[in-house]
Amino acid sequence: MIRSVIRKLPQVVWLQAAFTRPFSAAAVPAPNTEPEIHFNKIFINNEWHDAVSKKTFPSINPATGEVICQVAEGDKADVDKAVIAAQEAFTFGSPWRRMNASDRGVLINRLADLIERDRAYLASLETLDNGKPYTMSYAVDLELVVKCLRYYAGWADKTHGKTIPIDGDYFSYTRHEPVGVCGQVIPWNFPLLMQAWKLGPALATGNVVVMKIAEQTPLTALYVASLIKEAGFPPGVVNIIPGYGPTAGAAISSHMDVDKVAFTGSTEVGHIIQKASGASNLKKVTLELGGKSPNIIFSDADMSTAVEQAHFALFFNQGQCCCAGSRTFVEESIYNEFVERSIERAKSRVVGNPFDPKTEQGPQIDEEQFQKILNYISSGKREGAKLLCGGGVAADRGYFIQPTVFGDVHDNMVIAKEEIFGPVMQIMKFKTIEEVLERANHTKYGLAAAVFTRDIDKANYMSQGLRAGTVWVNCYDVFGAQSPFGGYKASGVGRELGEYSLEEYTEVKTVTIKVPQKNS
Repeated sequence: MIRSVIRKLPQVVWLQAAFTRPFSAAAVPAPNTEPEIHFNKIFINNEWHDAVSKKTFPSINPATGEVICQVAEGDKADVDKAVIAAQEAFTFGSPWRRMNASDRGVLINRLADLIERDRAYLASLETLDNGKPYTMSYAVDLELVVKCLRYYAGWADKTHGKTIPIDGDYFSYTRHEPVGVCGQVIPWNFPLLMQAWKLGPALATGNVVVMKIAEQTPLTALYVASLIKEAGFPPGVVNIIPGYGPTAGAAISSHMDVDKVAFTGSTEVGHIIQKASGASNLKKVTLELGGKSPNIIFSDADMSTAVEQAHFALFFNQGQCCCAGSRTFVEESIYNEFVERSIERAKSRVVGNPFDPKTEQGPQIDEEQFQKILNYISSGKREGAKLLCGGGVAADRGYFIQPTVFGDVHDNMVIAKEEIFGPVMQIMKFKTIEEVLERANHTKYGLAAAVFTRDIDKANYMSQGLRAGTVWVNCYDVFGAQSPFGGYKASGVGRELGEYSLEEYTEVKTVTIKVPQKNS
């Protein structure tokens, strides 16, 4: 099993929905630590372009701080070009519009096949550009990417309208039509996976896409663009622009000819996108935003499982998960033991070269995030939280931070309220089920939550009471393309994954026809 490769990682079991088969050390091929960079330009109309401005920006290796390559910097002018290409591809009667729905599914499946063919290269490139451990890139991220695309390939010819028995001599039916030009803005923490989450439902329902990829991690998404062309998607159906949020991202969200925008990222930027939609053409908006997710450990939980899962819930992906279990609530009677075991687990966590198969934690994404996390650690110490382990820089170069655990954390502390997005665990004490439910919900966020207990009544009570889009019971971070994901409150609008996401990419049209006579 893969957990034997990377130092007893039972968390992989909890990501079992990612896998079609168990992985052994031999099943994960050796990485290419210096993958060749094939594509670094803007992808429009199935062609590669320099930015209109001719500007470029550096893509940085977060493990070393060194420049990997220069990448074309798209902005409003490039977005305008991409939207025109997408509109042309979506023209009524175009090859894409006239394509059989089942054939759209064939193309999406072909893209999944090509990604699987180049899986080791893509995993190596993802690790180089993002810093996450190669074993996770290969065995988790790429596995979920392929599964997501294949899931939506299957939906391509299965989303449809209804016939409706309207009164009178009429024939009435509905059509589920594609929205049109979909702007998509994806983050840097799971570049390939977020690209698949966005492309899958959009393409299955017949839309066209203008995607802005994160400036921190553009390289794998651009390589996938080449596979989109190789798979046979018509020109203009998918257009991919590397660039910055305030320029390229803003141009998409405010564009009068973009019919929908889907964004994954911070709540602050989500507000900006929502406002831009309202100020422009009232485009449809889906937002998957930040979180401060409660992870609640009752005294009757299996201690070993709870400790390992709470560790995983926070530290997975260097803590750079929107749904990270970043508020760990532990029942008073087991608090001390849980804290001691959590410290021991955090101290044993292997931080280092992300290409080393023993590594559990790589670097943070960039200097900005690195400094932000260190500032939060300083804030926790200033406000009186007890630093139990870690708290400092973990290497002499790159953006590595020690696995950090705080105890004696109170709800009014900054580290208990704000999204840190890093390897910083906060452990809090509670006495009663009513108390912890109230405290867990006392946040502007509502993306995810978890409960650890052997008592089914407690599990049901808490899963009904928690104001979050996903609640895990005795597990954490279990994802599958089949199950929807999204947030309550300031954690977002709409849902990704599952059948529910198809609704975000379709318009329902009612057609009513006068007939000479209607019969049952």
